[in-house]
Amino acid sequence: MATINFLHRSTKEVAPLTLRLLFRDSNGTDFVYSSKTKYRIDKTYWKDHKKNKKDGNFINKQLQVKIDLQELENYVLYAFNETPIKEITNDWLINLVDLYYNPITEVKQSELITDAIQDIIDSAETRKNAKGGIGLSISRINAYKSLKRIIEEYQGKIKFTVKEVNIKFSKDFLKHLLKTKGYQISYATKKIADLKTVCFDAETNGIPVHFQLKKIDSTKPTNDNIIYLTTKELEQIENADLPTEALKNVRKWLLLGCSIGQRGGDLLNINERNFINRNGLLVIELKQQKTGKNVTIPVLETTKKILDTGLPYKISIQKFNKQVKEVCKLSDINEIIKGGIVEVTEKGKGNKQKRKVKGNYMKWQLIGSHVCRRSFASNLYGTLPTPLIMQITAHSSEKMLQNYIGKQGLDYAQQIADFYTLQALKENRQPQLNIIKNASNQN
Repeated sequence: MATINFLHRSTKEVAPLTLRLLFRDSNGTDFVYSSKTKYRIDKTYWKDHKKNKKDGNFINKQLQVKIDLQELENYVLYAFNETPIKEITNDWLINLVDLYYNPITEVKQSELITDAIQDIIDSAETRKNAKGGIGLSISRINAYKSLKRIIEEYQGKIKFTVKEVNIKFSKDFLKHLLKTKGYQISYATKKIADLKTVCFDAETNGIPVHFQLKKIDSTKPTNDNIIYLTTKELEQIENADLPTEALKNVRKWLLLGCSIGQRGGDLLNINERNFINRNGLLVIELKQQKTGKNVTIPVLETTKKILDTGLPYKISIQKFNKQVKEVCKLSDINEIIKGGIVEVTEKGKGNKQKRKVKGNYMKWQLIGSHVCRRSFASNLYGTLPTPLIMQITAHSSEKMLQNYIGKQGLDYAQQIADFYTLQALKENRQPQLNIIKNASNQN
């Protein structure tokens, strides 16, 4: 059983009291520890504080002092009862009293949107990523940094909180991104999606969010200007007369990309080590940078033909995107189609601003590394079984694949007609095969 006493040990008239803890352990050893408190009292009062006086002011002060000190006494006694005797020392008591006056409170994340974004950036290396691993990619971190800059510019001196993000806020912010900033719809809706992610993350940290948060629409709009190279255009490119070895090298990368259906970054990193023989079948195996998925691509005759003189030499994605336009221009890929071209403009003090300008352009002007994966999927959809296309392109659903490829209603109608024509040919051929087989058996 422990006892608490309070003492006035200072020579000063007004000074903080000292708390004294007295207890005896199981072996009968007595201990006395002490710690200064922050409860200041005058020496004259304390000398008489236990006396019974009829003075009303004195009685009221006695009662108040008792209440104040009782709270501290109860705090120390509770901690004493919860702590093993061997751990109780004078330092333990000093730290306990300090903790009473300076309690450790739960650190609560700021409710500001910008602070919630910064929290994700600061903890990026320990966060779970979309690939199931730990650590956000550089591109995701940059996306959040970009979102923070945009929000800071949008809010000005007003500091928006997470709870303010509702349907109206998202519509106003989207309008700002599209009209004021001039961003493309796909980029703007991605920023809305990132903002929702920030708010949901803040919610897990105890920050209140608006009840409309889940209702905010951040779905990616359907792309009406899907650009891919048809099989006829790929033949034009294959047969084009190109003046330099550099352009011929880019052509080989382009044809290879349209044959194996991979993104530019994955395509341009392919080397001899990616070609593996599996049970007599030559395949290309790689891990996609964006999704982290492992894909296996059969090396078909069309691919072997492209690589009959070996792999193209390595180039950067920037050089590929620049030179592939020249390749397509020299291959007469001149159809006028809708699309967007990125234009760089000066924005004062040497800053540059990139914006995609929509319009009607020659198709070669719109070609980049993105065309490889789309051409592969678009040209083979309806011919190659869909699950196989999805395995190679790493789309997680057929709906995603259909939204990705450049197929219109007429294309599907033509594919259905081709399918029934092929079935009819098979049925007509079957009797002929039987006759040939029977004739062969008679010889």
